[in-house]
Amino acid sequence: MIRRPVAWVVAVVLFVEAFGVAALNWFLGIVVDRQDMSLAGLDPDMMSMSSKIGGLLFGAYFALCGVAALFVALRNRPPAGLGRILLISAAVVHGLLGAFAWGLVGWSAFLFMVVVLGLIVLLLMTYDRPPTPAAEDPEDTKGDDGSPVSPPPAPTTP
Repeated sequence: MIRRPVAWVVAVVLFVEAFGVAALNWFLGIVVDRQDMSLAGLDPDMMSMSSKIGGLLFGAYFALCGVAALFVALRNRPPAGLGRILLISAAVVHGLLGAFAWGLVGWSAFLFMVVVLGLIVLLLMTYDRPPTPAAEDPEDTKGDDGSPVSPPPAPTTP
């Protein structure tokens, strides 16, 4: 049963984005390789190879963030440890990419980045609090020997 579908949506979006980023950078590497032109004296083969490697690394990063979101969805528990760090870093990256996309690409890319940022933040905030217990049993306020769990308040002098 899917209780909170936001984790599944974030996982799918991050996997699609990982593939898209890797494919786009691979395509740009091929374009640079076929142009065989130098940019400010840089080697075209090096530019092509660095675009392909950068795309694969960035795609792997987004895929790893998607795996973290998938674990959250499968376990139905908040992300912890490395998964939480990955999702927070992905939110920061999407905020920065959204700011750059507004100026360089346009409002549609900015909108996509902000939507993904919002989904990641929603995932982090939705699973933030553990569920509260339904009712507290009065027997739970006593220790093993029947004494109160917390010490009584210290007397005050008038």
